[in-house]
Amino acid sequence: MTIKAIALLHPGNMGSTIGAAAGTSGARVVWASEQRSKANRERAKQAGLIDVETLPNALRESDVVLSVCPPHAALEVAEIVARQNFKGIYVDANAISRATAVQVGEIVTKAGASFVDGGIIGAPVKKAGTTRLYLSGMRAPEIAELFSASMLDARAIGPEPGAASALKVAYAAWTKCTDALLLAIRALAAHEGVDHALLEEWNISQPELERRCQRAAAVAVPKMWRYVGEMEEIAETFRAAGLPGGFHLAAAEICQRLAPFKDQTDPVPTLAAVIDAIRKESEKLC
Repeated sequence: MTIKAIALLHPGNMGSTIGAAAGTSGARVVWASEQRSKANRERAKQAGLIDVETLPNALRESDVVLSVCPPHAALEVAEIVARQNFKGIYVDANAISRATAVQVGEIVTKAGASFVDGGIIGAPVKKAGTTRLYLSGMRAPEIAELFSASMLDARAIGPEPGAASALKVAYAAWTKCTDALLLAIRALAAHEGVDHALLEEWNISQPELERRCQRAAAVAVPKMWRYVGEMEEIAETFRAAGLPGGFHLAAAEICQRLAPFKDQTDPVPTLAAVIDAIRKESEKLC
C-alpha cells in the first residue's frame, strides 16, 4: 500500500510534532480545524499540516489516521472515525491500557479499517533520540516506515495489537507516578513540620531526590492535568493483572489537585507553590 495522505487527530503539543515527523515520508499530513482551538491551529501551522477544515474531508482523502489525544477521549475518537466508515489504517497512539486499545481496535476494524496500536515514550519530537513510537499490529511495520526519515524513532514490536500500549503503561507507571509520589511526600513532610529535616536526610542518603522534586515542579506539574486519565488507565491495567491499582489512583488524585498549574510555563511553578496547592486541597477534604 502506498500511503499518500495521513490525517492527524488532533495537533496538541505531542501530536503536532508526530504529524510533522510523518510528513517526512512525503505523504500529505492533513487535519480538520473545525471546532478546534486557536492553540491547535497555531501548532498545526507550525508543523506544516494541511487544513482540510472538516473531519469527513480529512478521512476521505487519507490512507492513515493518527489518533493522538487525551486517553479519556480515545474510545470516543475511534467511534467518531468508525461512523465515517474509514477503511484505511487507524493508529491509536494514546496513553491507554491494553484493554482499552483492544476496544479501540474492535471499533475501527468492525467499520472496515486496519488497526495499529501505538505508545509514545518521550517528549514532543524536537530532536533525534528523544522520542520513540512503539507500534504493534499486523501493519505496524508499514507505519514505522512512515517515520524512517524523521527524528521520531518508530519501532514495530510485534503483530499483536495491545503490546505497544502495554509497554507504554509499564514505562509510565514508574516515570509519571514517581513524580506525583515525590511531590506528595514533600507535602506530607511540610504538613508534619519535618520538611527541612527530610531534605537534610535526603542530602545524606538520597542526594538526587531534592533535584528530582524541583524538576517535577517545574517540568512535570504544568502537564500533570493530562496525566489523570493515564494514571486511571494504568491503575486498571494493574488490577486486570491481579496487582493493586491504588498506587496510580493516588497519583491520579495528586495530578488532579495540580490542575490549576495547567500549561503554566512562564513562570514555571515553584516547588513551594506546588506543595501549597496539594496541602490546600487536602484541607478541603478533611
